[in-house]
Amino acid sequence: MDPILSPGLIALLVIVVVALIVLASTIKIVPQGYNYTVENFGRYTRTLTPGLSIIVPFIERIGHKMNMMEQVLDIPTQEVITRDNASVAADGVAFYQILDARAAAYEVSGLEYAILNLVMTNLRSVLGSMDLDDILSNRDSISEKILRVVDQASASWGIKITRIEIKDINPPKNLVDAMARQMMAEREKRAEILEAEGSRNAAILRAEGEKASRILEAEGKREAAYREAEARERLAEAEAKATQMVSEAIAAGDVQAINYFVAQKYTEALGKIATAPNQRVVLMPLEASSILGSISGIAELARAAFGDDASDGRSQNAAGGRKTAQRPNVQFRAGPSAPPPMPSGD
Repeated sequence: MDPILSPGLIALLVIVVVALIVLASTIKIVPQGYNYTVENFGRYTRTLTPGLSIIVPFIERIGHKMNMMEQVLDIPTQEVITRDNASVAADGVAFYQILDARAAAYEVSGLEYAILNLVMTNLRSVLGSMDLDDILSNRDSISEKILRVVDQASASWGIKITRIEIKDINPPKNLVDAMARQMMAEREKRAEILEAEGSRNAAILRAEGEKASRILEAEGKREAAYREAEARERLAEAEAKATQMVSEAIAAGDVQAINYFVAQKYTEALGKIATAPNQRVVLMPLEASSILGSISGIAELARAAFGDDASDGRSQNAAGGRKTAQRPNVQFRAGPSAPPPMPSGD
C-alpha cells in the first residue's frame, strides 16, 4: 500500500511553509497613526511610516511600534504643602504626542512612566511655592508653569507636551469652612457698602432736585416781580400821561376835562361799593353839594358827547313813563352831613 504523503510532497509542503514565513517577515503593513522602528541585528536602522514596507528577513526586525497620535496621561492626586503651610490635594491630566519615534523608543525607558513622574514632581514644586489663595484663583498660571518646565525637560525624548490641566484642588474641610465664612463676611461687607453708597447717591440726587426746584421757583418769582413792576410802570406812565393831558386841557381853559376826570373816579368808586357781594346797606357821609356838583359835571359831559337830541330823547322817555330804569339792590343812607359852611365876611 502506497504511503499517504510521498517524500517529494512533504518537501514541497516544507518549502511552501518556509516561503510563507519568509514572506510574512519581509512584508510589513504599518497602520495609520503609528511608526515602526527597524533594527538590524539589534541596531536601529530606520523608521517605517504608515503603509506597505519591506524589510530583509532574518536580518532586520521590527523594534518598537510607536503610537504617533496625541495621548492622555492621568496624573494621580498629590498631597502638597503650600507656602503658607496649608495642605491641599491636587490632580490633573497631561496631553502629549510623539514627534520622533526613534528618540521616544531609544532615548528613555518607560516613556509614560517618565512623563508621569516628571509632571508630578513639577506639580508639587509649583504648588509648594504659592499661597493657598493664589493656588485657588490661578489655575491657568499653574498649568502654564508646569507645562513650560515639563516640555523643556522632555524635549530630548522626541515628544511634545501639548497641555497640562489641573482638575481638582481640594483643601482640608476645616479650611474650606473658614474660607466660606470669610467669603460670607466679605459679601456682607460689600452689600453694606453698596447700600451706603446707594443711600448717599439718593440723598445727593434729592438735594440736587430741591436745589434745582428752589432755583426755578426763585427765577419764577423774579420774573413775576419783573413783569409786575413793568405793568405798574406802564400803568403809572398811562396815568401820568392822562394826568398830563387833563392838566394841559385845564391849562387851555377846558373845564370839562377836570369834570370828566372827577366823574370817572367818582363813578368807579360807586361801582365798587355797589357791586360788593356782602353789602346791602351802605352809609355814606357825603355832602349834598359835592354830589350835585359831580352829577352836574356828568350831565354836561353827556350833553357834550351825545348832543342835545340824545338829551331830549331821554327827557321824553322819562316823561312818558314807558321805561323805568332798574335800580341795584343797594340802599344808600346818608350819614351825618357835614356842617354848613361859615358865612363869609362879605
